[in-house]
Amino acid sequence: MHAAQSVRLHVAFSPQRLGHGTTVEITTEILAPPGLVPSPLTGLDIRYPSELGVAVGGLGLSTCSQPTLERLGPEGCPASSRMGQGSALAEIAVGPDILAEEADVVILRAPEQEGHLALLFYLDGGEPVRAEIIFPGLLLSGPGPTEESIDINVPLVPSLPGSPFVAVVRLHATLGPRGLIYYERRHGKFVPYRPAGVLLPNKCPHGGFRFAATFAFLDGSSSGAQAVVPCRSQPRSKRRR
Repeated sequence: MHAAQSVRLHVAFSPQRLGHGTTVEITTEILAPPGLVPSPLTGLDIRYPSELGVAVGGLGLSTCSQPTLERLGPEGCPASSRMGQGSALAEIAVGPDILAEEADVVILRAPEQEGHLALLFYLDGGEPVRAEIIFPGLLLSGPGPTEESIDINVPLVPSLPGSPFVAVVRLHATLGPRGLIYYERRHGKFVPYRPAGVLLPNKCPHGGFRFAATFAFLDGSSSGAQAVVPCRSQPRSKRRR
């Protein structure tokens, strides 16, 4: 049985140094009353300040197509197509019981679509439902004049026979260099390095970095949540004597 759901959004930078690359951590949660499962998620739109350099921080130098990902998994994609990683938690209603399932998440850059940077979210689930799921996403402008967004389409995932679709209740994703290793050719050898990541602007926006998320559900409802990464005082450089 599904229930009306509420949502949460949490965002953090690691590290937070203005003018430098960072890893953006995004956590979304979908909450339902105890003993009930929320309606399955069908879409997620995450809006972020346009000052963040998602596309210019050296992430996603290569691309991986969805057919390649479906056939070979993330291991069959170029290392430099990886842009982040994370985890997901899903719930499945089986009679009066609610089963929970964890999945690993890999975020890869896909070929551009109509001039927009495209992403693929690869989820690898275990028990009780063995499934490899791919969520396509696009980086789009707006809707606000100083906003950009990651628009993610979430496919419906069948669960056990006779049970409702799988309901994603938490998605934790990092976009940035944490856990990523790229390779570049130097003097005839491939040398590992970490990409710079999402570039923070030199100046923090007034009131902090504002994020918002809109969740769309199978039952036709939608919910929104907001988060702010506050400005932090930056360490002063030491003067030479």
